[in-house]
Amino acid sequence: MSSLLILLVFAGVIVVALMWGVGIYNGLISARNAFKNAFAQIDVQLQRRFDLIPNLVETAKGYLTHERETLEAVIAARSAAMSGLSAAKASPGDPAAMAELGQSQGLLNGALGRLMMVAEAYPDLKANQNMMQLTEELTSTENRVAFARQAYNDSVMAYNIKREVFPSNILAGMFNFDAAALLEIPADKAEVREAPKVQF
Repeated sequence: MSSLLILLVFAGVIVVALMWGVGIYNGLISARNAFKNAFAQIDVQLQRRFDLIPNLVETAKGYLTHERETLEAVIAARSAAMSGLSAAKASPGDPAAMAELGQSQGLLNGALGRLMMVAEAYPDLKANQNMMQLTEELTSTENRVAFARQAYNDSVMAYNIKREVFPSNILAGMFNFDAAALLEIPADKAEVREAPKVQF
């Protein structure tokens, strides 16, 4: 009788340990899915931004006849940024993909900033209704990108903490829950802290 009781207690301990392990595993899955969902929000806002840029360049093209190099730089930076986003979408959180995305977004921010500085010298362009509307939409989108990036970075931080603390780190190592990378956009300090100024 006592051996049966010992066997039942041992089986109960194993069941509790398995349930505990399943809970930790499911928590890691939830945290990983949360940062992937947060990245999807960045994707939506960046796509919106990419859609606005050709209209902005087309509107500016009629006024900036001597600034072809600036306009071409914006289009090239947009193309590189779209490529960076595609790589990051394939593997959200991957350090190399997130670094490529951050770098390409920084270059696009710089190119857009130069376009806006050049546009300042053209009063007719600044007064153009279409240009004013596009820059307002772009500013709004930049703010949304910043909020989405913050939400993503917060989710990545929560996931990384969950995978690093004991005892989750044991299961994270066993089931290949790799660390996720933050989305950092290298640029001038002013550009990192706030969206590019595109107001007229």
